[in-house]
Parts: sequence; structure tokens; C-alpha cells
Amino acid sequence: MSDIVLRVEDVWKSFGDLQVLRGISFDVAESEVKVIFGPSGSGKSTLLRCINYLDPPDKGEIYLRGKRLGDPDTDINKIRSRIGFVFQHFNLFAHLKAIDNVAIGPEKVLGLSKEEARERAMRALKHVKMDKWADHYPAQLSGGQQQRVGIARALAMETDVILFDEPTSALDPELIGEVLQTMLDIAKEGTTMVVVTHEMGFARSVADEMIFIDGGVIVERGTPHHFFTSPESERVQQFLHKLDELYGQTRDERRTIAERDQE
Repeated sequence: MSDIVLRVEDVWKSFGDLQVLRGISFDVAESEVKVIFGPSGSGKSTLLRCINYLDPPDKGEIYLRGKRLGDPDTDINKIRSRIGFVFQHFNLFAHLKAIDNVAIGPEKVLGLSKEEARERAMRALKHVKMDKWADHYPAQLSGGQQQRVGIARALAMETDVILFDEPTSALDPELIGEVLQTMLDIAKEGTTMVVVTHEMGFARSVADEMIFIDGGVIVERGTPHHFFTSPESERVQQFLHKLDELYGQTRDERRTIAERDQE
């Protein structure tokens, strides 16, 4: 993981008088999975939107494979096509079948022929185990299936990095597992990912580094082992304790790590 794919350097962002991000910096290496977590309103989603310039930062820089997105010579639409984005609420085109939702990017943005785009779309759908539903419209799919189509859409673009913005937050509990399994599978294949999530089981399984953000700043960063066994910040401890109370997730993760360490 020596090659830096994504560099976030001293990023600040405000909306009116509200300062949302206050000097965020981190790198993402090739095949790395970076998990970003923290309380609601801490700036996590805004950070992802700054990374692909849906909301350009007020200050600071974003680099994709060394190319500065804020450079006047940068074709932002072209470089954005190399940054996949999986949203909370799917954002599929309701009037298009699953295969066409996935094929539209390779055809319209990358310039592939319609046949080539559909072939690539079918491979991506098969990758996320959605090929049998290729001819279904979004309304005919469950939330979990729609999100897997959203992941296939990002995979079909063959991007340098995929950003995930709380991809399971809009799903019913019984549908979360299928989406997380898909994310686990592509992470283990070496996909470079930045994931905003509260799913601590996923974080423990695949994160190379976790970053806790609160109030628009990085409070603490470290491996999953660090966070689940010995977080340093009182704010992080409070947050993980709250997850314990709500879901029992972090308690279960700490127990799993402790058992593994004893083996």
C-alpha cells in the first residue's frame, strides 16, 4: 500500500456562519480501506462531498493520484469520474432498469459503446450478485438490492477510489447484512475505499485505519484494534459507549478482538 491514491490536505468547509470542517488531513493508499466515523453533524458527509468536489473546500487541497482537483487546468468532471460515490439513498434513476442504471456512466461519461457499456454493467451486477435482477426497475427491488446496484454502478466506472456515505443507514435491519457483505467482498479484493459508517463489525473486519471526527476535526485515529481495546480520547470512549447501549456492537467487537489476541 505504498502508492497514495487520495490525499486530503488541511480541508476546511463552512456553510454561511456554520464551520463544518476544520483542517482535515489524511492519505489513502492503494487498496486501503479508511473508515470514518463519529456523531451526526460532525462533518463526515460534507468531507466526502469535498473530496469529489460536489462541495469544493473553502481551503485546503484534494489530490487524486497526485493531481490537484482545485487546479484551474483540472477537468473536474473527468477526474470526478474516477471517484466512485455510493450514497445513503441509492440515487438510482427510477425510469431505468438496473442494468441501464449501471451502464449509463460507462456509456455517457467514459464513451464506451452501448454494447460495451452493457457488458461492463452486467459484469458489475454479477460482481454484487445482482445479475438476475438486471432487467428490474428500482421500484421492483428491495432497498438492499438497490444499494447493491449503486455499488455496481461505482464498480462499472473502474474508479481509483470509492466513497461510501453511510450506505446502510437507509436500510431496514434485515437488509443491512447483504450490503455489508458486498462491501466486505470488494474490500478484500483490494478496492480502495473511504467509508463513512457506524457499522463497527465491518470496520473491524476490513479497515486499515479508522478516523473519529467530531466538530469538524479529527479527534483520534488508529487501527480497529486500537479503537476497540484502548481508545485514548474521552469523547471517543463516550461515543463507543453509546453504540454499546444502542446496539452492543463495540462490546461484541472488543470481545472478538480479545478472544483473537488470546489464541
